[in-house]
Amino acid sequence: MKIGLALRELHRSETSLARQLSELSDRHRAEPEIHHIARDLAAWSRDHVRALAEAGRSWGLDLSPDAPERPGSPAPVRIASDDLLADRPEPGLELLADLRGLHRACAGVSLDWELLAQSAQAAKKAGLVELAGRCHPQTLRQLKWSNAMLKELSPQILTS
Repeated sequence: MKIGLALRELHRSETSLARQLSELSDRHRAEPEIHHIARDLAAWSRDHVRALAEAGRSWGLDLSPDAPERPGSPAPVRIASDDLLADRPEPGLELLADLRGLHRACAGVSLDWELLAQSAQAAKKAGLVELAGRCHPQTLRQLKWSNAMLKELSPQILTS
């Protein structure tokens, strides 16, 4: 079975999402709603990383249970933001670029949870089905939050 591959990829994508959320929170401290909610959502992803590392042991995987609380090197979303804003370093546009990258990352993690859930169900792996059933709804909330922030902030930022 190749479920181990799905676990490994989901662990990688959740780790990256935790990092992106932490970076978003740190970069946009002036926006209290962004700062505090992104920090809370990053904690969810760090919990998912720990749960995936534990589940991975049953599949012979040695996955790190720790996702960074503080950013290390720049994440891809930061690089994309820098490229997009080379001539216009306005904080609002930077926030939109960061939220767009975050939204894409959340969508990818959601897809990874869906793949794991479907394969676990087909293989009759109740523990993995339960794990996906517990974690995927939180990822969907992360996705909905990023979408809501884009809808709320984009009109004001893009028309000013």
